[in-house]
Amino acid sequence: MGRILGLLVVLGVVALAGYAYLGDLTPPVAQVTKPVVLDVD
Repeated sequence: MGRILGLLVVLGVVALAGYAYLGDLTPPVAQVTKPVVLDVD
């Protein structure tokens, strides 16, 4: 039972690492423009 659980943990880590390298984990890029009011005395 312990060997099966250990195998599942190892396979899960390998799958997660593979998804991190091969999956699309880049955030969407968008240009944001917002007016800024400077209160200068």
